[in-house]
Amino acid sequence: MQDLYKKILLSDRLALSKGITLVESTKKNDRKKAESLIKKLYKKSGNSLRVGISGAPGVGKSTFIETLGLFLIEKKYKVAVLAVDPSSKKSGGSILGDKTRMQELSVSSRAFIRPSPSSGELGGVARRTRETMILTESAGYDIIFVETVGVGQSEITVAEMVDMFIVLLQPGSGDELQGIKKGIIEIADLLIVTKEDEFKIETERTVAEYKSALSLLKKNEEEFNTNVVKCSSLKKIGIYEIWKIINDFFNVGKKRGWIKQKRSDQLIKWMWEDLQKNVLDNLKKNQKLLKQFSYLKKQVLKTKILPTEASKKILHEFVKNNKKID
Repeated sequence: MQDLYKKILLSDRLALSKGITLVESTKKNDRKKAESLIKKLYKKSGNSLRVGISGAPGVGKSTFIETLGLFLIEKKYKVAVLAVDPSSKKSGGSILGDKTRMQELSVSSRAFIRPSPSSGELGGVARRTRETMILTESAGYDIIFVETVGVGQSEITVAEMVDMFIVLLQPGSGDELQGIKKGIIEIADLLIVTKEDEFKIETERTVAEYKSALSLLKKNEEEFNTNVVKCSSLKKIGIYEIWKIINDFFNVGKKRGWIKQKRSDQLIKWMWEDLQKNVLDNLKKNQKLLKQFSYLKKQVLKTKILPTEASKKILHEFVKNNKKID
């Protein structure tokens, strides 16, 4: 384990992959090793710029990330790409697949791309992604992109683990503004309309419509206005301007303290989420409590007892047993 720790600090990509495999494992022995490794690396992390990227399928997330990633590598930055992907249990798929959608970026010695395996539930994927971020930051990656599939709760989850959250939009999507989830737009720090080279007029109109919509919403950060910009990943149009916005956001946030505050809030949220998971996991392992749960469930369904009353009875029994948390 000490050897793996040292190699990760030296930016050994194979060692980093092995460390992340430990983190992703659900085997009890592997989890203990992973926790030991994370504990050692924790104080070495925290120096990276964390950027979440979301967008509907077909919007061009992978092309955009690759183009921006290659641009940053040219400027001597090291770039990591992670995925939060609660994929189908049936398909076991992943939004990053086998890296074939970022071929040029994946072969760079200054890049690291890690597809996310699915645990079948978002909470599990998110926990592992947070731990993976600690490893990649410890390995010296300057910018970490966290890609999400752009549907459901995964967008909120990613926004709550990064410094800046970017949403990519299709040209013409302003026509459907009323149908777009208001909450997602509100948490976005930057909106980017893609494919300007193919749909110039539609892109201009969509940018204008989103700017108008944002003017009616409360600003995401009091110190930094949410921008709406356009780009073409294929033609590399707007990439420099987008990087300048990202860099300015991070620098202003560090200077004025809200990046630090955001990260502090995220750590406390992570602690509470993990506490909830551990309590529930240990409840489910207790056979006596499982029997009580089965009985109380029937009572709740028969409306003989309130759900809140049933939960208090289970919690009371759990505390009384004083079981050791695994």
